[in-house]
Amino acid sequence: MKISIVIPAHNEAETIAQCLTSVKIAIKQLPSTFTASILVVLDNCTDDTLKIVQAIGVDYLCCYYQCVGQVRDIGVRHAIAHGANWLACTDADSTVPIDWLVQQMEHLNQQRIDMICGVVSVDNWDHLSSQTQQAYIAHYQDKMGHSHIHGANLSFSSDAYLAIGGFAHMTCHEDVDLVNRFKEKHYAITWSNRVRVMTSSRLQARAKEGFGNFLGNLEKETHSIDFR
Repeated sequence: MKISIVIPAHNEAETIAQCLTSVKIAIKQLPSTFTASILVVLDNCTDDTLKIVQAIGVDYLCCYYQCVGQVRDIGVRHAIAHGANWLACTDADSTVPIDWLVQQMEHLNQQRIDMICGVVSVDNWDHLSSQTQQAYIAHYQDKMGHSHIHGANLSFSSDAYLAIGGFAHMTCHEDVDLVNRFKEKHYAITWSNRVRVMTSSRLQARAKEGFGNFLGNLEKETHSIDFR
């Protein structure tokens, strides 16, 4: 098994070091029968993200697409071309727990799986109202068999990825589109809360309609609601 962790990044100098450090620690927990590497795909970065990635010493590509679907796709295809047969995606503003990859491999050992959709935990609620936090917790299914899709916590086999055509070149919702096409082709998907990622609660997210946008809209909707 050769695993590649693919991480898109656009001006993530504030968070990329923590992300990469956490992934490196997760890689070290894997048995010696597995090999794993990190690939950061830097998309039109104008801050110090590249310098940080270089200093940490992981592989990277540079591109200028300003399109997260295209960025993820070029990274995944590059990794597959270099021998990866299991791809694990996360985001540069997220951190993974020590057992992130181990849990994925345990799922693979238990049954045939083509894709794993994991869950996310929010890193910080301080800048959001208690109503928003309560509404989020009420909405979110932190359980096995959940129905959430996060590009920050999505993994899949190389064969299935290539067969369905990979990430569409979309500026948002590329993760949902990919999962839906896996479903349409009846690939085996595990919806796991054992595979989890800590993700940023920032409202100025890089993807215009991504997780930050979801939290921002939830904040607006719940601002005047009394949850007592």
